[in-house]
Amino acid sequence: MMKVWKKSWMFFFISSILFGAFGCIEEESMEGQINSEKNNKVVAHAASSQVYLAGGCFWGVEQYFALVPGVLDAVSGYSQGTVENPSYQEVCTGTTGHTETVQVIYDSSVVSLNHLLNLYFDIIDPYSINQQGNDRGPQYRTGIYYTNEADGQIAQNFIAEKQAATDRKIVVEVEPVRNFFPAESYHQDYLEKNPFGYCHISRDKFRKAASSVDRSLLPNLTETTDASEDVSQLPSLEQERYSRPSNEVLQERLSPLQYEVTVNAATERPFFNEFWDNHEEGLYVDIATGEPLFLSTDKFDSGCGWPSFTKPIATELVTELVDRSHGMVRTEVRSRSGDIHLGHVFDDGPIAAGGLRYCINSASLQFIPKSQMEAAGYGDLIPLLN
Repeated sequence: MMKVWKKSWMFFFISSILFGAFGCIEEESMEGQINSEKNNKVVAHAASSQVYLAGGCFWGVEQYFALVPGVLDAVSGYSQGTVENPSYQEVCTGTTGHTETVQVIYDSSVVSLNHLLNLYFDIIDPYSINQQGNDRGPQYRTGIYYTNEADGQIAQNFIAEKQAATDRKIVVEVEPVRNFFPAESYHQDYLEKNPFGYCHISRDKFRKAASSVDRSLLPNLTETTDASEDVSQLPSLEQERYSRPSNEVLQERLSPLQYEVTVNAATERPFFNEFWDNHEEGLYVDIATGEPLFLSTDKFDSGCGWPSFTKPIATELVTELVDRSHGMVRTEVRSRSGDIHLGHVFDDGPIAAGGLRYCINSASLQFIPKSQMEAAGYGDLIPLLN
């Protein structure tokens, strides 16, 4: 597993250097499209609020805010410049006055502007002029651009509070949005289409954004969120229903490979295991106890040769331990009730899904097809597959 992780990490690292150092490199495959394919993404929603945030390369900023609960849409574009409807190449010259900006459209009953600004400050260097990460130039300056006086006051107060807490000069622009032009279509949802594409924002920030809750609006959030999303309360996920058999029983029940993997933390061969290329809808459970662990909807092809998932059904279904075996430092994943070895979790998964890759041994899993889940006692989890 480590060998595959190294390849993925090296790919990500090299991509970061290349794209970071040359943030405005023209891509040959896109030549001819840039001026003709402006994005048609919807940039207005009924009963919503908007703020425009510049924080470096918009690929990562767009994906970051798209993950925040309460955000309805995030659109990459160019703002505050003097050129009408500029192209990417024009903005990259640094002469248009535009900055790479993300239009954040949000439900203000679920997430507040102040909460969004706190998240924004978590991914920028507010003291850096015309540079964020490896990206340099006036098009990468930071800014909060508002649409009304009330939001402007919130932004001004927010910056004033941050400035009072430091002796360093905060250089984030705060001003009314003068203009905004959506970027070309290939820039929109870039990291969803290119999971290992360049991004100056660390993966742990994406996970934080996806799990962030504006506690000042928590009652509203509770009312507007489907109760079924609190999956930890579903009957088939109650820990009391599952107990771990003794090693003696497991040795009789499991194959030699399954026993070695689950009890002795062995690793099965990549590409020569039961579920690495299984694409059927259904549920993956702990082979020792039957406790649900992963859904097929969270499974993806990572190319590593083992089943890979972006997340467990609920975080409490697995435990994570530091693994220093084989001269490496990794994070081992074990099942909650069975306490069996499942595999490892790495931070090279799809950014759009939170950035994690749960690399799991097939030998630790039992697969329950969707058509059999009801009869097997997992019927309450079927809606999660929809």
